[in-house]
Amino acid sequence: MTTHTCDVAVIGAGTAGISAERSARRQGAKTLLIDPEFAGTTCATVGCMPSKLLIAAADAAHGAQGAAAFGVMARPEIDGRRVMARLRELRDGFVAGVRDMFASLPDGTCLTGRARFEGPGELSLGDGTRVQARTVVIATGARPFIPDAFEAAGDLILTNETLFELEDLPGSVGVIGAGPLGIELAQALARLGVRVELFERDRVVAGLPAPTGRALCDILRREFPIRLNVSPAARRAGAQVELDAGGATSRFDRLLIGAGRPPALDGLNLAATGLELDDRGMPDVDSATLQCCDAPVFMAGDANAARPLLHEAADEGTIAGRNAALFPDIAPGPRKVAMGITFTRPAAAVIGTIPDTGKDGALTGCSDYSGQGRARVMDRAAGSCRIHADREGRLIGADLCAPGGEHLAHLLAWAVSWEKTAADLLELPFYHPTLEEGLRPALREICAALGQDRPWNRDDGPTPGC
Repeated sequence: MTTHTCDVAVIGAGTAGISAERSARRQGAKTLLIDPEFAGTTCATVGCMPSKLLIAAADAAHGAQGAAAFGVMARPEIDGRRVMARLRELRDGFVAGVRDMFASLPDGTCLTGRARFEGPGELSLGDGTRVQARTVVIATGARPFIPDAFEAAGDLILTNETLFELEDLPGSVGVIGAGPLGIELAQALARLGVRVELFERDRVVAGLPAPTGRALCDILRREFPIRLNVSPAARRAGAQVELDAGGATSRFDRLLIGAGRPPALDGLNLAATGLELDDRGMPDVDSATLQCCDAPVFMAGDANAARPLLHEAADEGTIAGRNAALFPDIAPGPRKVAMGITFTRPAAAVIGTIPDTGKDGALTGCSDYSGQGRARVMDRAAGSCRIHADREGRLIGADLCAPGGEHLAHLLAWAVSWEKTAADLLELPFYHPTLEEGLRPALREICAALGQDRPWNRDDGPTPGC
C-alpha cells in the first residue's frame, strides 16, 4: 500500500479543482490533484462547449428557415449525423486542450483514483493508495439527477452526459426541466428538426424573474410546446417513452432529463471528516472563504451548489486553493457580480440583485425589444430588459430576454460592478443602430423616476421610432 503526503489535496479535476491546485501551488504548497479519470472539465466534455456547438448548428438551420423574411429563398436540409459528428470533433479538440494541461503539471501532481475520506485529512483510493493531507479541497462537481418518475424510460433517457454521444438526431424528444440547460437544448433540438415538447413542474423558466420568464416562454412557444406547472410520469411504450401529464399523453423517441444537477458527493464519506452535515449530506460552506465549518476542508465549484457556473467555479477554486495552502490564515476572496446567461434565442440573463417590486426604494426601468430598430432590421424583434437601481440611481441588477442578450448582460454586469448610475450610462456613447441603444428607455425611466431632467430624458435620439 502506497501513502502520499501533501499540503493540499484537491479532489476533482474540473474547472474548480484545476484552479484550486494551481492557486495552492502558487502559494508554495505541495499539492495532489485526484480524479478518477482526468477526462476533462464538465464545460469541455458535456457542458458549455458541446451545448454551444449544438446551438450553433441550430442557429444555422434557423437562419436558413427564416431567410424568406429577407427575400432570400432557402430550405435547409439537416443531416443529423453530420451535425453530431462536427459537434464531437470540435468538442474533442477542446477536451484535448484540457488534457494537455494535465500533462504539463509537475510530475507526481496527478493521482488517478476515486477518493474517499477515512478521517480528517486522510483519503483512500480504490486501489488501496492512501493520501495524508494537511488540508483538502473538494471540487467534485455535479451530476445529472434522474427523478423516480422517469426511471421507467430506462435506456431511452438522455442527459447532458449522453446526448452529445448520439450518432444521429432523434426524431422526437420530451424534455424534462425548463432550467437553463433544458430550455437551451430544447430550442436547439427543435430548430434542428426534432419534434420537442418541454415539461416543467414549476412556473419558473431559466431561473428568471416572473415577468421576464413569461416573456421568454411566450417567445419560445412559437417554436415548440412548453407545459409549465405539470408533473409528468414516464412509461415505456415499445421503442418509445410515453409521458403522462395531467391526463394528456405524448410519445417520444427519447427523454432528455434536465431536472437539475446536484453536487457529486456520493462515495466521499464526508461523515469521516467530522464535519456537521445537513439532511442532504452537505456541510456548511462559507461563501466568502469556501471553508467548510471551521475545518481544514474547503469546497469549490458545482460541488457546493452555490453558483454552478464556469467562471464562478474558477474563482472559487482560486480562493479555496489559496486558503487551503495558507490555512489557518484564511481570508475572504473577491467575488464578481452574479451573472447567469441562458443561451436561448433570444438569450436570457439575470445580473446582480433583483429587488422585490416597490421595496427598499428600488427603481426599475423597462425596455421593450419587440419594436427596437436594430432588432427589427435583423427580424429578431422580441423580448424585453428590466434594469434595477437603488434610490440614488446606481445600477444593482437586471433581467432580460432580448436579441444579443449575452452581450447586453456583460455590459450591465460591468456597470453594476463599477457602481454606475443610470445617468452615468446615458452619458456614454450609443452607436446607431445597435441593440445596445435599446437599453436607453429603461435607463431613462429610472432617471425620470428620480426627477433627473436631462436632454436624454426628452429626446429618443436623432431618428424617432428606430
